[in-house]
Amino acid sequence: MKILVIEDEARTAEYLLKGLTESGFVVDIAANGMDGAHLASEVRYDLILLDVMLPGADGWSVIKMIRQKSDVPVLFLTARDDVADRVRGFELGADDYLVKPFAFAELLARIRRCLRQSSGRESEHLSVGDLDIDVLGRKVVRAGVKVELTNQEFVLLHLLARRSGEVLSRTSIASHVWDVNFDTDTNVVDVAIRRLRAKLDEPFDTKLIHTVRGMGYVLDPHRGK
Repeated sequence: MKILVIEDEARTAEYLLKGLTESGFVVDIAANGMDGAHLASEVRYDLILLDVMLPGADGWSVIKMIRQKSDVPVLFLTARDDVADRVRGFELGADDYLVKPFAFAELLARIRRCLRQSSGRESEHLSVGDLDIDVLGRKVVRAGVKVELTNQEFVLLHLLARRSGEVLSRTSIASHVWDVNFDTDTNVVDVAIRRLRAKLDEPFDTKLIHTVRGMGYVLDPHRGK
């Protein structure tokens, strides 16, 4: 599980990094609102911890940017304890709101509750780099350009985007896209990837789909930069 902490107070950020890492989470830290919003749009996180009082852009602005593209669980972690602030946080789309100072055990319990509530919840939109996917409408746009895909190509792209940054084996891709286990000698997956690349990557400078020799394929806008 991967968590983004958007927190400008260094001691609090270090405390969260240590505690969450020891609890088995992978943690990224952003020290200002704009950096946090950028990371949230570029990386697939399972949950975001968000302060309100941030340099660059405050937490209210950051959650608005996040909610334009994602329904990732967001937990406000802030010293602002007015009822009006709590209400505003929830109205903007927060999943929970915890006031500082806090007990780490309570934070952990709230994180796990948010994760349980979000498990199995399918995001209507996925965004990876300059790629936007409307899951329900089955529409794909890259850098403002609509990309026409067949049904099979869309299913393949959806799988890669949902698990962006993760290398998927050919066997895993075949199982998810075609619901069968192909022999390793079969090049059906390679052909499908090649056709998807022709539409999704070839017209653009930055390549999203990468081959990892001996392992499989990964959709990652940062790889090779």
